[in-house]
Amino acid sequence: MVPGGLHRGPLARALSTGSQAVSYLLGGVVLVIALAAVATSSSAAEVAGWAGDVLGPAFVVLLGVLVLTVLYCWVRIAGHPVTAAEEDVWLETGVQAANGVTTLALTYTLLGISLGIGSLAGQDLTPETVQTIIRELTANFSLAFMTTVIGLPTSAVLRALLLITQARNRRRREGHERVRQAAEAPPVTSFAPAPLGQGSDR
Repeated sequence: MVPGGLHRGPLARALSTGSQAVSYLLGGVVLVIALAAVATSSSAAEVAGWAGDVLGPAFVVLLGVLVLTVLYCWVRIAGHPVTAAEEDVWLETGVQAANGVTTLALTYTLLGISLGIGSLAGQDLTPETVQTIIRELTANFSLAFMTTVIGLPTSAVLRALLLITQARNRRRREGHERVRQAAEAPPVTSFAPAPLGQGSDR
């Protein structure tokens, strides 16, 4: 077996990369839930239930797909030998997916605000309906702002992960190229001048 998987087929390489990306995603989810449980003094089930109630399953699924795409691209850049051209393709794909996280968060923010305003416009404000309207308004605004609070930092972390890894790879390639050029350079031959008096016979 060739070290590093240089001669593995595309399917085997894709499956290996996908399994690593899923492992990183699941590990990150567990870590985030654990930190949130510690910070809020709640159980992991309560944190997961809160995320499903406030953010909604659609947002959670879409966010997971985008994060998984970024992690897949990152594993291809960091864990598998790729050329500079291939690295640029995976980097651009990952950055676009990370930008998609920002777009998703802002879209849900505007959606939550729109739903909140719509709930006010569609009902009569009376003493009997105030509690219901406020409850709906709070739920919609919670969706609006929590998606931004979660999505923007996540997008920034993912972009930083991709760019830092790409910069490290570029520096490593430049170092290898300098070593190769130094090894291929012809040896420098030095000529010592002959001592005086030894250049002619008398």
